[in-house]
Amino acid sequence: MLLPYHQTYLLETGCDEAGRGCLAGPVYAAAVILPPDFYHPLLNDSKKLTEAQRYFLRPIIEKEAIDHAVGFATHEEVDKINILNASFLSMHRAISKLKHPPELLLIDGNRFKKYPGTEHKCIIGGDGIYASIAAASVLAKTYRDDYMLELHNKYPQYNWNANKGYGTLSHRNAVSEYGLSPFHRKTFRILPSQLTIEFNNASL
Repeated sequence: MLLPYHQTYLLETGCDEAGRGCLAGPVYAAAVILPPDFYHPLLNDSKKLTEAQRYFLRPIIEKEAIDHAVGFATHEEVDKINILNASFLSMHRAISKLKHPPELLLIDGNRFKKYPGTEHKCIIGGDGIYASIAAASVLAKTYRDDYMLELHNKYPQYNWNANKGYGTLSHRNAVSEYGLSPFHRKTFRILPSQLTIEFNNASL
């Protein structure tokens, strides 16, 4: 069962991102403030949910949350500042949209660039521990998937409706056949002979 909060004396916000490991498209992030008594039996790390479950939960989270927001960094920004910094940027953009200024940020992962004036705590696997981070993971994932479905209508040859920009074999094979789209991350190695995604030389 997910924990409802980390502490009770500061206004707590869960943050998570989606799309960090993709070959194409933006990286999305969400920030969610849940009421202390929020509970839904389906809520979990978005990676452990089916697509139908994620889309079922999204309107529930948005209705019940005290506050929520979504932000993103474009594929051009990923190429310019590297994927780690783009992930931080997308989180900062989500946080900046909140109507209720958070007092403590719960960040999924082990690193974060401090948001001005706000304390944070990094939690490895946090989307499977705290409800607010899990809720953020659901929003980030579904909003990014929506965007990739829109792109699929323009570039159906890459099957983004199925792979959402991740480096599946069919996606890499499509790049081999059709070349890169305008939305591919140029600093990622994509072709099938390059078995791992590598970053550019920018410092992490």
